[in-house]
Amino acid sequence: MTPAVDLVQTGPVPRWVMRSYRKLAQRVINFEPRDWADVTADPRWHVDQMVVPLGTEKPGAPQADGLYDVAQRLLQTYEVADPAMVRAVYDPQARLDGRDMLLVGRLWFFRFPMGVRVGGVHDGLDVIDGAQVQRFGWHYRTLEGHLERGQMNYAVVKYLDDGRVEFRMSAYSQRGRILNPVMLIGFLLFVRWLQLRFYERAVQRMLTFTAARTEHT
Repeated sequence: MTPAVDLVQTGPVPRWVMRSYRKLAQRVINFEPRDWADVTADPRWHVDQMVVPLGTEKPGAPQADGLYDVAQRLLQTYEVADPAMVRAVYDPQARLDGRDMLLVGRLWFFRFPMGVRVGGVHDGLDVIDGAQVQRFGWHYRTLEGHLERGQMNYAVVKYLDDGRVEFRMSAYSQRGRILNPVMLIGFLLFVRWLQLRFYERAVQRMLTFTAARTEHT
């Protein structure tokens, strides 16, 4: 079945994958959301946090087509994710907070459809370590049928006093309910490597695209 024309695909996905997308609205989050302090102290969870400097722009409010503005759009469209590893399907007309996304993991000839739900959207002023910032960020949480349980956070931050711009990612995760023994073996062997590789590629894409798209501003 051909996907609806209004759906965004960050890369081509098999037609059969779209059946999973259409089921996402009926699915619920497959874990109980946790506080970061709790998961950090709990060895059953993988916890990752990183802060990546992107550069600087003029202090004060974000500039149109400036570093923060470009980075925000990369997060808004999920272009930060490398489509060689993960492709996303979503409805761009749906409100970001609460939006369902189908992530399609790619490893060799395998394709893994994994549903997530966006939440925690913030787009405005904030305070970090006593400094006033402009922050755009959101998280997604895994849904029933996902290979994992957990939450992934993304944010772009601009410090208003000196113009520094940062890209931030953080996540906590653990293995979900996997009934297929082949998929279970593959998960146990490769998931941690894939997670770290995903972070590395996301950082690389954010740095490369923001530099290229602000070169002449």
